[in-house]
Amino acid sequence: MGPYHTMLVHFPIAFWVTATVIIFVRAVSSGKLALAFDRVLVPFLFLGTLTGIAAWFIGTLVWPADTLQTSPLGRNHMMAASWSLIYWTVLMLMRWTVGPAIWDSVLNRVIMLLLGGLGGVLLIITATIGGHLAGSATFLTEILRMIGWEVYATFYLPNWMLVVLVALIVLMPVLALFGRRSA
Repeated sequence: MGPYHTMLVHFPIAFWVTATVIIFVRAVSSGKLALAFDRVLVPFLFLGTLTGIAAWFIGTLVWPADTLQTSPLGRNHMMAASWSLIYWTVLMLMRWTVGPAIWDSVLNRVIMLLLGGLGGVLLIITATIGGHLAGSATFLTEILRMIGWEVYATFYLPNWMLVVLVALIVLMPVLALFGRRSA
């Protein structure tokens, strides 16, 4: 199953990298090209989600579950892959339900730009760890080490990051309510 996963995983990567570029272009422009890009954003996100689900499930068949659970590298990859899949799926649902109005204000554009960038970073980290599992280490591992994450050790969130996450969980609905009232 390893070769199938390796082949299949390139599809969600391609769709989500393209979606990241589309989000960036649309966040900084309202030109004809940006509008055309935006029309294909939801289909690209949808196809990324479908192929991501397939890649995730086939990835679970590459190694037995107990192997992945006992290997810090395996746990990190499954965690990052799950986060990426859920993140991009939620971003797709958000863009689909809100529609083109998501680009109406500067604040919304900045938020979408940040969300697209975060999704791109998650994707890069997931692919980097997957590359390690496949035997292709990259230089990005050294960058992750510089910020305190050793990919060969189980990733744990530091306490300050948990505080930031809780603050964001509280802040996002407040921002959504504020944005809805001003609209």
